Amino acid sequence: MNSEVSSAILSTRSGAVVTLTIDLPEQRNALTDPVLAELVAALAEIDADPAVRCVVLAGSRSVFASGADIRALLRRSAAEVYDGDRAQHWDALRRVRTPMVAAVSGFCLGGGLELAMMADVIVASETARFGLPETQLGLIPGAGGTQMLPRAIGKAKAMDVVLTGRLLTAAEAENAGLISRLASPENWLETAQEVAATIAARPALAQRLAKEAVQAAFETGLQAGIGVERRAFAMAFASEDAREGLTAFVEKRDPSFGHR
Repeated sequence: MNSEVSSAILSTRSGAVVTLTIDLPEQRNALTDPVLAELVAALAEIDADPAVRCVVLAGSRSVFASGADIRALLRRSAAEVYDGDRAQHWDALRRVRTPMVAAVSGFCLGGGLELAMMADVIVASETARFGLPETQLGLIPGAGGTQMLPRAIGKAKAMDVVLTGRLLTAAEAENAGLISRLASPENWLETAQEVAATIAARPALAQRLAKEAVQAAFETGLQAGIGVERRAFAMAFASEDAREGLTAFVEKRDPSFGHR
């Protein structure tokens, strides 16, 4: 089923997977205010739909997404930049509970890289290039890049990317731990959708709880993170799908999950 969310965000659904594609070629898939607002609205709707169990975020073959609309940025005050609608949209994207796979081909720059890093899995074409070029404009990454990139690839390489503006190739990004899987230039989107279908086929509650527990590893100390995991494990254990999965294993058959 295909439907158009807006002139810039296209939605395609296949089973329990929804693919949201940024389609703004004349602006190199810039994450303008309307694009961010539409993306947040689409993901909020998806989060509320139990029949959708994974999301693929994609761009075009030549560019996943670039940064902000510079002309619009020049019209903002410091207060608006700090806590305006745009900042609220980024916060909302970080709160998405449905597992997300970023399908990256071509350039993934600035806010585009920050968006990709908010996904749980990044599948990248061999053509992909990753960077945070904001200091060239007298700015710094402003949607979490200075925090997420060091956690993904370490301080030394993150400093290099942020301070020099150099781009990482897909191979470098994979070796550094930024991306999850490399794909061919012909099959980057299909590969990401296959990964998403695998995620969606597993019990929805367990997947969301697992996502929350892994995220806690980067946001808390070890003991607090173990506490999050223990509570999440107990919640998963109490689910119908856990009982079905355990029973099917003992009975040597394939499980039939109801996502409950």
